[in-house]
Amino acid sequence: MTCASCANRVEKKLNRMPGVEASVNYATEKATVRLPAGTGVAEAIAVVEKTGYTATLPAADPAPAAPQEDPVTAELGHRLAVTAALGLPVLLLSMVPVLQFANWQWLAFALTSPVVVWGAWPFHRAAVVGARHGAATMDTLVSLGVVAAYLTSAASLFLGDAGMPGTHMGFSLLGSTGDELYLEVAAVVTVFVLAGRYLEARARRRSGAALRALLALGAKDVAVLRAGAEVRVPVADLRAGDDFVVRPGETVATDGTVREGTSAVDQSLLTGESVPVEVGAGDAVVGGTVNAGGRLVVRATRVGADTQLARIGRAVERAQSGKAAAQRLADRVSGVFVPVVLVGALATFVGWLLAGTPAPEALTVAVAVLVIACPCALGLATPTALLVGTGRGAQLGILVKGPEALESTRRVDTVVLDKTGTVTTGRMSLVAVVPAPGVDADDLLRRAGALEDASEHPVGRAVAAAARERGPLPPVTDVTAVPGVGISGVVDGVPLRAGRPSWIGLDLPPELEEALRQNESAGRTAVLVAADRPLGVLAVADTVRAGSAAAVEGFRRLGLHPVLLTGDNERTARAVAAVVGIDDVVAGVHPEDKVAHVAALQQRGRVVAVVGDGVNDAAALATADLGIAMGSGADAAIEAGDLTLVRADLGAAVDAVRLSRRTLSTIRGNLFWAFAYNVAALPVAAAGLLNPVVASAAMAFSSVFVVTNSLRLRRFR
Repeated sequence: MTCASCANRVEKKLNRMPGVEASVNYATEKATVRLPAGTGVAEAIAVVEKTGYTATLPAADPAPAAPQEDPVTAELGHRLAVTAALGLPVLLLSMVPVLQFANWQWLAFALTSPVVVWGAWPFHRAAVVGARHGAATMDTLVSLGVVAAYLTSAASLFLGDAGMPGTHMGFSLLGSTGDELYLEVAAVVTVFVLAGRYLEARARRRSGAALRALLALGAKDVAVLRAGAEVRVPVADLRAGDDFVVRPGETVATDGTVREGTSAVDQSLLTGESVPVEVGAGDAVVGGTVNAGGRLVVRATRVGADTQLARIGRAVERAQSGKAAAQRLADRVSGVFVPVVLVGALATFVGWLLAGTPAPEALTVAVAVLVIACPCALGLATPTALLVGTGRGAQLGILVKGPEALESTRRVDTVVLDKTGTVTTGRMSLVAVVPAPGVDADDLLRRAGALEDASEHPVGRAVAAAARERGPLPPVTDVTAVPGVGISGVVDGVPLRAGRPSWIGLDLPPELEEALRQNESAGRTAVLVAADRPLGVLAVADTVRAGSAAAVEGFRRLGLHPVLLTGDNERTARAVAAVVGIDDVVAGVHPEDKVAHVAALQQRGRVVAVVGDGVNDAAALATADLGIAMGSGADAAIEAGDLTLVRADLGAAVDAVRLSRRTLSTIRGNLFWAFAYNVAALPVAAAGLLNPVVASAAMAFSSVFVVTNSLRLRRFR
């Protein structure tokens, strides 16, 4: 495809097939096609070929990073270099009278001929292909303009007086000078349009660089453990269940679980999170991340197309294949624009003739109309911004499902936040140790941790983990767990109990009574530890994420009203809300009732975004006007949310809304300038106030401007 009207033609032809839904993206050069049962891919490809284009199925696996310049772009660059070397002397000879020697026009003609025939060949070829299929594209406009200027000049040289020695001509930026040679128009229009296409092609490749870099993160080979020995094999040979080794500095080959070793894993290229994550036995790691510390042995859990990296790549590509409402309007406009321009150029030519203007001058004005009208910028306005925006989002751990999500972010005024796993970490941790008088705090935690180490309860695991960080744990015997209330056993030869105060049933000193009251009022879970007397109180809580308070403030700055919606009890919910700065709290809600609360807000006229963990919040995410899922590697998150956050950070949700709004703003700006350019330039050209050379430069600039404006999204922070 060479222009947006090409994409529009292919899309129309595909959508005329019975039961087929197709969307063709000019910027990514891809068609997303939904075929009904009984219709094969080969039939869709045949329709594309009958339309005058070619199509192939993409590779099954994500492609590695592409080279800096593909063959098509390189060929465009070579063609541009040759035509510029030939065409620019023609422009100088035509516009600088002092350079016009006796037979300068014949040299100009000799230089222009290969430019028109070979340099402009891509435009002529596309125009002929379109004509064979009864269609006109933007290449038709360029080809007609170049050929008309060249043939008019040739007629003047061979049949008129322009070929006589001593012929001179002038040049005007504003329109025709009345001379009969338009060789500079034919040559320089070709050079400028080729320059625009070349710069556009390079910029489009840069716009997709983020996704290509993301897909290239994966390792190329891996050291697999087989019969106790390391065997280096290609990553494609890795299977789920294989154990593989990741040395310091190496890329984790695929998603898996750490079997041996501890290390810090750098996830910045995948999630945008700059701080390495500490991992050890039992922790999950993601393919494409980098081992920044010690040696790890990892068991592969997902390989190939099932990995998180591959799923991210597919999600980003799906987003880039969609179209915003504004782009659908632009497509309809560009679909009828070329025929309208052809009729307009013909009417301009006839109108100037009827006004008594000589035919060559009338033709020059018509050529300016043909060239200035090319609506290439309309076709590039949305897909390039979407390409860059979604690619940058993927680098920051933000996946945008499609253009519809971008449009939703502009209207959202309320953000509903789940508590557990969203505002908080979703993991219990020890937050306070209050010993009884005469008891050492470290000894209290050491013995309580040893006892709780035998527990499977999240509260017990949190106490044991905190104790283990401070040193080795003593042995425990005669362990008995009472579900829901506590655990007992013998530690260092002393019978010990840990659990609810009501289960332990001892009178407490005032210090421990106050500690219980304060921690329970703060929404924490208080554990009483006792032997023959109370030894102390341990407080465990689902800790608030480090950036949650800043994220809530960020939502407010974006004009969003935050609401905390949770199934937890009122006291705990209020305590968490107070920490992060949320006033509107709805607590004690079952997962199936969250949908009703979201719907109630919508019925009150609110446009609602829901941020949740993507599993028990899936229905609410789907009901919301904008669903933002905390990915955490869950398939449900990617499927249910309009935006998915790969990194577990509520601040990423604020970034997601900001990036979406910035991308949508860029799309709207691109479309405005593309429309405004054509609307303003066409009357100027038709009035004879625009030289075709200037028109071609302006047309090329409009396309490059739109793509360059989109590339500014790569600097989003």
